[in-house]
Amino acid sequence: MGAGWGFYALSCYLPVLILMLPNIYRGNYKLLAIAPLLIIAVSLFFIPSIKMGVDFQGGTLITLSMKDSVDADQLQSQLAAEGVDATVQVFHTTMGYRTEIEVPQSKDLVKAEDLKTRFNALLPRVSQLEVAVYSNASYNDEYTQKKAELDNMSDQMFALAKTDRSRLNISGTNDLQKRFSEAYNDVYSNYQESVTGPLGRLVKYDSISIQIVSPVLSASFISSILIISVWAAILSGILVFLFFRTIVPSMAVLTGALCDVLIAMGAMGMFNIPLTLASFAALLMLVGFSLDTDILLTTRLVKRKGDPVENAFDAMKTGLTMSVAAVVSFGGLFILSVLTHIPTYYEISAVALAGLFGDMFATWGINAVMVLNYVEHRKVKQ
Repeated sequence: MGAGWGFYALSCYLPVLILMLPNIYRGNYKLLAIAPLLIIAVSLFFIPSIKMGVDFQGGTLITLSMKDSVDADQLQSQLAAEGVDATVQVFHTTMGYRTEIEVPQSKDLVKAEDLKTRFNALLPRVSQLEVAVYSNASYNDEYTQKKAELDNMSDQMFALAKTDRSRLNISGTNDLQKRFSEAYNDVYSNYQESVTGPLGRLVKYDSISIQIVSPVLSASFISSILIISVWAAILSGILVFLFFRTIVPSMAVLTGALCDVLIAMGAMGMFNIPLTLASFAALLMLVGFSLDTDILLTTRLVKRKGDPVENAFDAMKTGLTMSVAAVVSFGGLFILSVLTHIPTYYEISAVALAGLFGDMFATWGINAVMVLNYVEHRKVKQ
């Protein structure tokens, strides 16, 4: 309740304070770029420390809802004694206690995914040769070789699933494919049981949620992220250039978006916020917000007549009001995430807040300096 009133007061009084700010672009405004450049330098130092979440590195995330708390370190040690390498975190929520157990990617699952991919790629050719060998003996050598490779992959999968092939009575390729798929499913079932089995003996919980991200799915997420990022950069660059038709203002707008993302990623590395689908969505959202404030600034300076310094300051007051409104909104979500310990809320709000604070420095300390310097030089030439 107190936090809610605090944010209400903040949203009411900060716009008034913004209107009372002095014009920071009077005098040697180029010095304003020092602070954001230092922030970006610190961010670049922490970016390599970003940890990949389960979504991108693969693995298993188990969430337990419990009435009583447990010692996270003790449970982690007990799981290690059971052969489960896991990271345990315990949170207190309004509904009781929430325990999150993150297990790294299993080597067996990685191998099973690789075997499945190779098996499915080879199977159609073996099926063709199996039919062709009856009418033409010249295919016999190739069929024997390919069939041996397929059998070898199957044997490895059966070994991972702890299945005795001699008891399966496999008669042909179609039957082999069916048994192979069953063994693949057994590998996942056995893995899940190896993780959840010890939990049932060690702790009491009301409900359990298990999220398993396979190596193929995590690789797909990473591939999608790269494609989305590249296309977002290309399309943003094209649209901004078409709008302003000049290089310097366009580069300033794109520089602002890049700076916001770098600062947000630096905060992720500093505060151990993992890169997940939620935090990546927050980074994309920051790009959109940054383009909004940067285009506002650049439009006021490039296309509006009058004193460029006053235009820049006028744009800053409008942009800071927008930023404060966004900070208040995501601040409320951040408090909710702290109270409920919902990872998705925390990752989105924390990344958004870091990027929004970074945007205040980058837009009005780097972009404004770039565009204002460009406008003043152009005015002198004219």
